[in-house]
Amino acid sequence: MVNISNLYKSPLNPNLIMALYQRIRELWKNPKESLGPLWQERLVQWRQEPSSVRIERPTRLDRARSLGYKAKQGIILIRQRVDRGGRLNKKYRKRRMPRHASRRKDLAMSYQWIAEQRAQKRHVNCEVLNSYYVAHDGTYFWYEVILVDRAHPVILADKNLSGVAFQKGRVYRGLTSAGKKTRGLLHKGKGAEKLRPSKTANRKVRLTDDRTQ
Repeated sequence: MVNISNLYKSPLNPNLIMALYQRIRELWKNPKESLGPLWQERLVQWRQEPSSVRIERPTRLDRARSLGYKAKQGIILIRQRVDRGGRLNKKYRKRRMPRHASRRKDLAMSYQWIAEQRAQKRHVNCEVLNSYYVAHDGTYFWYEVILVDRAHPVILADKNLSGVAFQKGRVYRGLTSAGKKTRGLLHKGKGAEKLRPSKTANRKVRLTDDRTQ
């Protein structure tokens, strides 16, 4: 077991830091059993909170750091809640629909990607860097979204984050990890021939080639 207080005494010790991250990673492989009562306490508290809450520190430090989080100015953490279950189209009005018509709406987006977009709508001056899973129950999913302030001088001076500041609307274009995973861009080879740079762009290129022949 790693004593976390030692990290504050010697913050530059890489062995202690790696041991801490490894311990956190092991706990989150099965959080419901590993965290015990803390898991239930968090769910009870988070259900009573609004759907979008700004937090000071990440719940999963190892996962946040691996996705680009840094404890510096210009980086915001949002815990976003998403309803589970299917989506519905608008109600049919002023027309008669056939019996087999359904209001079910099949989205080609994951819960995580939807959570990132909702966090972006509430913070229009920021860009979504990445996000990660933190909890779920029978009704909701919770994700923590890392946002970057586009105009903050600390972000613009950071060589790793300055490029994200100029990718305006990157979450809507599927440039985050969740977006790329939903688009099928995290794997190559057989079955992924028509996914790059995107399905629409690939289709346009093939249509153009067919017309020129």
